[in-house]
Amino acid sequence: MKKLILLVAFVITANFSTAQTKVGDVTLPNTVTLSGQEMDLNGAGMREKMWFDLYVGGLYVQTKSKNAETIINADAPMAMKLHIVSGMVSQEKMIGAVNDGFENSTSGKVTANQQADFIKCFNDEIKKEDVFDIVYANGTTTVYKNGKEKGQVAGLEFKKALFGIWLGKKPADKDLKKGMLGS
Repeated sequence: MKKLILLVAFVITANFSTAQTKVGDVTLPNTVTLSGQEMDLNGAGMREKMWFDLYVGGLYVQTKSKNAETIINADAPMAMKLHIVSGMVSQEKMIGAVNDGFENSTSGKVTANQQADFIKCFNDEIKKEDVFDIVYANGTTTVYKNGKEKGQVAGLEFKKALFGIWLGKKPADKDLKKGMLGS
């Protein structure tokens, strides 16, 4: 009986441990339900700048792919989970990085209103351990901070530009892109 209990405990523990992915000190779930859509972790990695870890990024999709263009162009539910791991990530730095990311991702093709609406989602102070979920579903991108909705931006073209920040030809971080693509 004791062996059976130990075996059951091992199986439960083994199943639980495979239901998560660890990047640095952050543990990401392998499956999430965001905006009513169930998605699987496609891949994850660390955003670094000059040897400093800034945030862990996870890409969640309904159909896994290693092809960045396929993911960027898909009109399907998907999400980015950004878990801030450094106090160096401030509201001002996040807004600057997002603006730079849009420029690199779209050569300025995102409308000023869409970009402004997205930037408003980062108007609050950003602290270490904050988690942003950027979810695309039903033609709209919704941003959540620590589970609370911060804003929405409509349009597939906006979503393509946004996901291009991490997955495009000039990504925010090449190693993070590789990780998110499961490579």
